[in-house]
Amino acid sequence: MKDAMFCFQCQETMRNTGCTSRGVCGKPADVANLQDLLIYLLKGIAFWGTRARGMGVIHEDTNLFVAQALFATITNANFDPDRFVDYIREAIQRREALRAEAQARCEELHGNPCTGNGPDWAGWQPESYEIEVLLEKATQVGVMADETLNEDIRSLRELITYGLKGMSAYIDHAYVLDETDSDLLHFIQEMLEATTNDKLTVEELTDLVLKTGEMGLRAMALLDQANTNTYGHPEPTQVYLGVRPGPGILVSGHDLRDLDELLQQTEGSGVNVYTHGEMLPAQAYPAFKKYPHFAGNYGSSWFHQREEFDTFNGPILMTTNCIVTAKDSYLGRLFTTGQAGYPGATHIPDRKAGEQKDFSALIELAKTCADPQPLEDITITTGYARNTVLAHAGAIVDAVKAGDIQRFVVMGGCDGRHKTRQYYTDVAETLPDNTVILTAGCAKYRYNKLDLGEINGIPRILDAGQCNDSYSLIRTAQALAEAFEVDDVNDLPISYDIAWYEQKAVIVLLALLYLGIRKIRLGPTLPAFLSPNVIDVLVKNFNLMTIGTVEEDVAAMMAGN
Repeated sequence: MKDAMFCFQCQETMRNTGCTSRGVCGKPADVANLQDLLIYLLKGIAFWGTRARGMGVIHEDTNLFVAQALFATITNANFDPDRFVDYIREAIQRREALRAEAQARCEELHGNPCTGNGPDWAGWQPESYEIEVLLEKATQVGVMADETLNEDIRSLRELITYGLKGMSAYIDHAYVLDETDSDLLHFIQEMLEATTNDKLTVEELTDLVLKTGEMGLRAMALLDQANTNTYGHPEPTQVYLGVRPGPGILVSGHDLRDLDELLQQTEGSGVNVYTHGEMLPAQAYPAFKKYPHFAGNYGSSWFHQREEFDTFNGPILMTTNCIVTAKDSYLGRLFTTGQAGYPGATHIPDRKAGEQKDFSALIELAKTCADPQPLEDITITTGYARNTVLAHAGAIVDAVKAGDIQRFVVMGGCDGRHKTRQYYTDVAETLPDNTVILTAGCAKYRYNKLDLGEINGIPRILDAGQCNDSYSLIRTAQALAEAFEVDDVNDLPISYDIAWYEQKAVIVLLALLYLGIRKIRLGPTLPAFLSPNVIDVLVKNFNLMTIGTVEEDVAAMMAGN
C-alpha cells in the first residue's frame, strides 16, 4: 500500500526514518502533501525567476512570496489545508505572470517568439483548485516520488531545501520590520533551481550546502539588525512567571512586530499581555518595557501548550511556528497570524500598507474570559544577547585567563517531546561550576530554571534569546576570538552541544559549518534526511558528532573534544 504521506524534515519524525500516515508534529497527510506540491511549484517560480532576472525582469513581491510560502511549510507552522490551497493558487498565478513577462522580454530582446512552459514544475496547471485535484498531483511530486534518485543527491537536496526554509523564516521576520536584502531572495530561488538540476554532483551540492550556510548567516544578521534597530538591544531582565489579576492575552511564536502592535492596541484596556515559549526573550527589549500591562511569561516550551493554553483561559495568538494539535477546550480562543495557521482557529489577516494588524477580536474576547490560572511563582533571566555579552568581554576574558571560567558550552537550539532531551538538563547540572552555558532557542527551557549560580558576577546561563537570535551566539564566539587574538574560533574554550528539532535549527547548523566550526554535538539524533554517506562527509570534514552519555560528553567537552 502506498504511504499516505512522507515527511522526515524534523527531529521527531517516526522511528527517525519518516512519517508516513500522520506527522508526529500533528500534521495530517493532506497538509503534508499540499506542502510538497507548494514547494514543487515554488521551484517553478524559481525556474522563471532565475532566467527573468538575467533579462532585467524582477518581481520582488513574488520573490518575497517564495520565502513566505517556504516559511509556511516548516514544522508546526501551518496545519490548515485551505491556506495551502490558497498558497498554491497564488504560486501558480505569480509563476504565470512572471513567465509571461519573461517570455515577452525575451522576444523583445531576440526578435523571435519565446514560448513553452519549461519543465513540469514550471508549467503545470490544475484543472481546478479542488483539494482532491491538488492532492492527486501532490502524490506525484513528494520527497520520495523519484524512487530511482541517488540517496546522497536526495539527501543534499533536502538539506538545502530545509536550510532555505529556516532562512526564509528569518527573512520574513526581517522584512516585516522593513529590513530587506533582495540578494537573499534571489539566492533562495537559485538554490531551489539547483535542487532540480540533475547534472549537479554530490561534491557540487555539498558546496551549495555550505553556500546556503553562508547566506543563512547573512539572513540571521539581517534579522538581528531589524530587531535591534526597531526595539533596541536586549538587556538582562528578570522575567516573572506568575500571573496578575485581570484577563490576559498570551502571545507565542517569534514575531516581535505582532507583539508590538498588540501591546499598543491593549494599552489602557485592562487586558494584560503575556509571552509564551519562544516569545519569552521579547521581555528583554527596551521598547516593550514601557508597557505596564506587559505582564510576564506564562508557561514553558512549545510542546506543553495543550495543558498551558487550557489553564491560561484567555485568547492565544500564534504568530509563527510552534503550534501543536489543539484541544477543543481552547480552539475557540486560538488565533493565528502571518504564515501560521490552524483549522478552526481565527486567522488575523496581514497588515495593510501603513496600518497595523487588527487585534480587536482578541481584545474583546479577552475581556470576557477568566483570569489565567497560575502555573508557578518564580522569575528567570533572559536578555544576554550579543550587545550585553560583548560589553562585558573584558571581564569574561579576565575570568578565563584567571581560570575562573574554564569553558563555555553552547547549548542552543530546540526543545521537544522526546524523553532523551532530559540529556540537556543533565548536562547543565553536570557541567563543572567553572563553566558558562550560552543558549538561544527553546532548548533553554530544559535548564533555565536551574540555580547554577554565577562566576564573578557572570550568570552561568547566558540566554541570548530566541532561535532567531542564534546570531548573537555566533557574534559572541567571533568577538571572543578577537579578544583572545586567535585566528580560529575552534581554538577557543567553547564546545557546541546543540539540540535540534526543526528547519530554523538546520540553517543555524549550516551557518556554523560554513564558519568552519568543528566538533559540534547534535542531538538527540542526527537528521533522518542525512544519508550515511552525507553523514560521513560531515563527520570527516567537521567532526560532527551525535550525543552520547552525559558523563562521557561532559568529560570530552571539558577536555576540548
